[in-house]
Amino acid sequence: MRKVELRMNEQYKYKIIKKLVETNGNKKRAAIKLKRSVRQIDRMIAGYKEYGKEFFVHGNRGRKPLGAFTEEFKTEIELLYTNKYFDCTYTAFKEYLETRENIKISLDEVRVLLRDRYIFSPRTHKSTKRKFRKKLEADIIKATKKEKQELRNKLVLSEDAHPRQPRCQYFGEELQMDACIHLWFGKEKTALHAAIDDATGQVVGLYFDKEETLNGYYNITHQILSKYGIPYLIKTDKRTVFEYKKKASSKVEEDTFTQYSYACKQLGIHIETSSVPEFKPRVERLFQTLQQRLPQALRLAQITTIDEANQFLKNYIAQYNNKFALCINNNKSVFENQPSEEKINLTLAVLCKRVIDSGHSIKYNKQYYRLINKSGRPIYFNKGTKCIIIKALDGSLFATVDESIFALEEIEEIQARSIDFDELEEMKERKIYIPRMIHPWKGKSFEEFVKQQKHRIENVA
Repeated sequence: MRKVELRMNEQYKYKIIKKLVETNGNKKRAAIKLKRSVRQIDRMIAGYKEYGKEFFVHGNRGRKPLGAFTEEFKTEIELLYTNKYFDCTYTAFKEYLETRENIKISLDEVRVLLRDRYIFSPRTHKSTKRKFRKKLEADIIKATKKEKQELRNKLVLSEDAHPRQPRCQYFGEELQMDACIHLWFGKEKTALHAAIDDATGQVVGLYFDKEETLNGYYNITHQILSKYGIPYLIKTDKRTVFEYKKKASSKVEEDTFTQYSYACKQLGIHIETSSVPEFKPRVERLFQTLQQRLPQALRLAQITTIDEANQFLKNYIAQYNNKFALCINNNKSVFENQPSEEKINLTLAVLCKRVIDSGHSIKYNKQYYRLINKSGRPIYFNKGTKCIIIKALDGSLFATVDESIFALEEIEEIQARSIDFDELEEMKERKIYIPRMIHPWKGKSFEEFVKQQKHRIENVA
């Protein structure tokens, strides 16, 4: 039997599909992790059952591309859709092209071709329309007068309303998340981070911080994962932490949207953002209620610090849910099983890129660190070696170089003991906790994810 060598992304697909088949898992969650449709997941399952590991080797490996479509052909497809098949989905349009127009192109080619010209299917998601709207507005600025009018007509068509919505059917199907800066206690305003389930109105996470921060959202996500499990969808704010970036700053660790969305991707959580309050009405209404009740409760409990307030919230959540939320029907919960505490701690991490300096060390947050292996011994790499620093939720620091992971040890400016003047204890071999190397920490995987973030591309441009 021929040995099959898979690349890292192919191996990632293979492991997910293999686990999905063996455990009869959730296809939608696998679709989120692989950024594919459920239909494509079904295709992968069928291919895995028939060909095994060999199915995941890309069919175009080693082949030269056949070339791109001509502009005349693209215009022909656009006119066919806008004049004849304007109310069809991309899938139906692709089938009509094949059966009625004798044009054979794939569904992905149809989707890319039409979206590049700002033509959307009736089933296109709101988040996709918003993403393309930004690109469209940039194109309008560069276009001629005639082209501007045509683009503006498309812009009106791409706008979408936010009508009143019914509750979701299942617990964990949709969580709404936001933060509210208010005078909750004491004499200074603080930010209360909150998450609420749309189906039941259950508050699933509350956390205080000085400002609206990534740490605040990581902490309420930790509460959700450890108590309930992995939700299907999170809707949250677009205006502040999730798409905030400092002016002229290219540091990945400061890009909170990329950090949080990368953590969600590893857990299989779909995330949507919007600056419109009607997009997440349940959490907006929650803050109205909390502003009328929580400050009084904190004052009566004589809460004066953030640590005391966060401790108080643990009991307050249960009291609030008993009074205002619907009962949880466990039979209708779509939360995935809770991850281990170790996985939560390592997934809700801040990742950043660094380079080994001439002193075989790494500078992070104005401190120098050296790489340590499991035996507690330092490991040295050549100057210029690229690595990824991982700051876990509990503050632990690790670094990955290629396929290996190491702990980080701070290098002190002054040594603790003198070799010549202090009595030195006999050195014993230390055992350092280092988690196993996992796919999301692979430098190439993180760099590719960062490059896909549209707001970072625009910032560089």
